[in-house]
Amino acid sequence: MRRARLLLACTAAVSLVLGSALPANAGNAWDEIRSSLFAERTITPAGDLVHLEAPFRPLDQRATPIDVEAKFADGRSIRAVTLIVDENPSPVAARFEFGGTREHVHLSTKLRLNAATDVRAIVEASDGQLYMAERFVRFAGGQAACSAPPSGSPEQIAATMGNMTLEPLSKQGAATQIEPRARLKIMHPNHTGMVLDQLTLLYVPLRILTDVEVRQGDERVFSMQGSMTLAQDPVIDFDYRTNGATALRIDARDSDGASWSHVFPIGQGS
Repeated sequence: MRRARLLLACTAAVSLVLGSALPANAGNAWDEIRSSLFAERTITPAGDLVHLEAPFRPLDQRATPIDVEAKFADGRSIRAVTLIVDENPSPVAARFEFGGTREHVHLSTKLRLNAATDVRAIVEASDGQLYMAERFVRFAGGQAACSAPPSGSPEQIAATMGNMTLEPLSKQGAATQIEPRARLKIMHPNHTGMVLDQLTLLYVPLRILTDVEVRQGDERVFSMQGSMTLAQDPVIDFDYRTNGATALRIDARDSDGASWSHVFPIGQGS
């Protein structure tokens, strides 16, 4: 019975994100995940085109930091980045789609990892070509992240859900005044549907952050489709190319149909 509940939660989460469910055991085999997501499309090892960082042994597998940087120098731009965790119940962690023409993209976020697993970043170029970088992450032991209870009381979680902050990051690496970096945090429990309430002995219902869109003026910076593999209170570090707009607008939606919006001033004097 418990296994049936877990598989139902996993299938529902992936279906919400992608519109169709992966096989129930897809987290156990990259071949099945690849076939479900990309069919017969060729995926080329990324080499120097994509740099993926993930800790070999995370300090907290409930919020494992993942950093992806992709750059093309041949005139192509970056259409999308998909983050995959092979051995998670919901292996597709998030998919980012970019607006405008972006030859360079730098993203960071935090993921739940349920077991020792390969973590993958699949980058889609503007010509449709796919490139993959991967890292193996060990399991640190203890309770699996997808069944670990959220931090904070239900009252605290309800009171802060949907609150957002946007923090400018100090200039580092490719971050400049033309391509600044920012850290977006959205308060949301991202309930996996796999956590047993010790008082009611019922599973806390699935409730995940499904969609986030960031716009700079009228131009889309990126849109993200999320899943229960995103850590609680999702954090996304991202860069963007300034276009003269004075604000970033964030729109977010979850699987319960709730939505939140916030406008953050950017640029000099903001």
